[in-house]
Amino acid sequence: MTELKKIDYQKIYRDSFENLLNSQDVSNAIRSNLDILISIVPEIVPMIGFDHMHPYHHLDVWEHTLLALSLAPEDEFDTKLALLFHDIGKPHSWSQDGAVRHFYGHGAVSEQITKNVLERLGYPQKYIDEMCDIVRNHDETLTKKDVENDRDRVIKILKVQICDSLAHNPTKYQKRLKYIEQVTAYLNDVELIPNVKQ
Repeated sequence: MTELKKIDYQKIYRDSFENLLNSQDVSNAIRSNLDILISIVPEIVPMIGFDHMHPYHHLDVWEHTLLALSLAPEDEFDTKLALLFHDIGKPHSWSQDGAVRHFYGHGAVSEQITKNVLERLGYPQKYIDEMCDIVRNHDETLTKKDVENDRDRVIKILKVQICDSLAHNPTKYQKRLKYIEQVTAYLNDVELIPNVKQ
């Protein structure tokens, strides 16, 4: 009698997830294979069609995420992974002030969802901790002291912030770009912004 080979579903899901994020045109690859991504990360469903209802955003949460992903360097899996998850907590952490929605604390909610997904996919704990730190702090202001404490960490967060900022309402993101230029000056890394597709 032939012994059935055990199927490693976790590896299959993780490989499919990584193949999607490693696609050359990641946003179109996700659009074309959304059913596959949802089967791996069903947590993204509440993002789809979720209106920001905020003047700094011209797209819903999902479309904003896809635009941010499209701006990421093609060969930077970690940046794309963080961008996929950076706003995943917004549909679960919003409040409304008149006609405007606010998303206070969404970084922490996004972090928890990221942790759950990456643990389910079997990523090493050290990697999960690093990605969760980026997701949690993607909206935080980076300072010169942060650069002095951990330059590599700042670069990883800043790459996400650049793509996130450029995916905001183009009439409103000038302040964010000035902030990015300031942090880049702290890094003395003039190549950081031009390397991101615009």
